[in-house]
Amino acid sequence: MTQLIIITGASRGMGLAIAQKLCKKNNSIIGLSRNISQELAQTAKTKGTNLEQWPVDLTNAIPVAQQLYSWLNKFKSNTVDEVVLINNAGFIGHMGPLTLEYAKQTEETIRINLDAPMHLTAAFLSATRSWSIPKKIVNVSSGLARRAMAGSAMYCASKAGLDHFSRCVALDETLQVNGAKIVSLAPGVIDTDMQQALRQGDPLGFPDRKTFIQLKETGNLLSPEQAAQKILDHLARPDFGVNVIADVREPA
Repeated sequence: MTQLIIITGASRGMGLAIAQKLCKKNNSIIGLSRNISQELAQTAKTKGTNLEQWPVDLTNAIPVAQQLYSWLNKFKSNTVDEVVLINNAGFIGHMGPLTLEYAKQTEETIRINLDAPMHLTAAFLSATRSWSIPKKIVNVSSGLARRAMAGSAMYCASKAGLDHFSRCVALDETLQVNGAKIVSLAPGVIDTDMQQALRQGDPLGFPDRKTFIQLKETGNLLSPEQAAQKILDHLARPDFGVNVIADVREPA
């Protein structure tokens, strides 16, 4: 099966691992990230993958969504068997109580974690509405979308919003002919830069800091490659989209 995949945050961490695993002969990948990954470019060249990397700022997602919409309108959908959007890029924001001092981080967190996926999903659905092939959307969520944690209002709220947005889109798509399937998927606890930021949080404003330190010390973190495979395994499930809110840690 050949796929067209659009993935955000594809230049490092789990996003890079996902993109590398999707580098297969005749697949087409668009990576949307702040920076271009030479590692991903080399993998794509070796595997015979059609790769485009767009250096973009997802805190200003409307122009990016417009660019994606224009690109998809020119793409020949009969050249692939499936099209997938993976909204993977994420930002942890400030770990601690909300104050006006961190207003910029609040805005950036909401824009990257919620605003950008909404605009990119709108572009994706609008441009592919007439396509007859399967269409799938994976919104990379978090266990913290479903469990409140002190000192993490920015991140928890943005990911909870992503979950509820996904529920609404799923309902809308049931009304469409060949509507897209969408899942807001928690990927488990992963050893990435985000985890490092959590471990470095101020314990006075972020009392759960010790929990994340213990996860690292006891080896209970997934590698980006392990987490990427779990996400791709979920994407390939025949019942993808039946449960809009999902977690890779749940039994199949």
